Amino acid sequence: MRLTVLVAALLLGACGRTAGERPIGKKIEIVVPLGLPPLAVPGDNPVTAETVALGKKLFFDPRLSADNTVSCASCHSPEHGFGDGRKTALGVRQQTGNRNAPTVLNAAYSPRQFWDGRAASLEEQAAGPIANPIEMNLPHGECVEKLKEDPEYRVLFAKAFGEGEFGMEHVQRAIAAFERTVISGNSPFDRYFYGVDKTALSAAAVRGMAIFMDRKRGNCVACHLAGEKTALFTDGLFHNVGAGLNAEGELTDLGRFAETKSERDKGAFKTPSLRNVAQSGPYMHDGRLKTLREVVDFYAGGGSSNPYLDKEIKPLALTGLDREDLVAFLESLTGELARVR
Repeated sequence: MRLTVLVAALLLGACGRTAGERPIGKKIEIVVPLGLPPLAVPGDNPVTAETVALGKKLFFDPRLSADNTVSCASCHSPEHGFGDGRKTALGVRQQTGNRNAPTVLNAAYSPRQFWDGRAASLEEQAAGPIANPIEMNLPHGECVEKLKEDPEYRVLFAKAFGEGEFGMEHVQRAIAAFERTVISGNSPFDRYFYGVDKTALSAAAVRGMAIFMDRKRGNCVACHLAGEKTALFTDGLFHNVGAGLNAEGELTDLGRFAETKSERDKGAFKTPSLRNVAQSGPYMHDGRLKTLREVVDFYAGGGSSNPYLDKEIKPLALTGLDREDLVAFLESLTGELARVR
């Protein structure tokens, strides 16, 4: 009898028959595009057709905000490379934050989320903006009750997580499941660099790639990693690159320091991926640079001097043509979204 009960309990847990257990439904495979490494998926939140469908609906639904005007997609729009095209993010009642909305593209590969790394997973990150007073301003309890009033959502949550009550953790899991499908690769760079098509890059982009990879000329790979087999174009770490200083040379945002309280993290922000970077401007954590050429010029100048400047940031001897070539290379990183099956 005890064995029967134990087996039944294990089967119930494996199938996720009650809300709060693992997602149920058909697991789907995310077909990782050329140039990206295998995608790690948490064991307690497998990607299923049902969670992705629910997460996508939630991602684009402005009802996740207090006044029904702001959705996740408002700041992370496909039309803007899953950014928003603004200097800093715009929330409810036209409130503006002090940081640029980072792209969701390839965030599934990042070990920490947000510019300052305060969230350790996509699931944790998904909850933050919803309750943030200047973003979506909807307390989590109210968010869940609002969704429960919609019969369609009740059906979708049951399909994704089983019959029973659902809570904020299910909202987070569903959004994260959808975001894990928002990955981009198979760009002209990938097809050229990994030997699929040696005509995929222009001559300018090839020259720009050489500068990008050269530790003495461009040194971009010091933070934006690109390797023999895969290229995430980020080290996932935090660096002070000399951005975000005021006219007096003072840091206007302490970045990672707010989380770690470590002096070395003052003014340090997470290295963004450069995948689809031509679509996701403006650039830097505060959106101060409008174009890729401005970004290249900024780094060529060695950033802005401050006591916490990363040792890898230094002036670069780049000609005008070198800078144009680097922009051409960065534009070649626009790729294709993953397929699911």
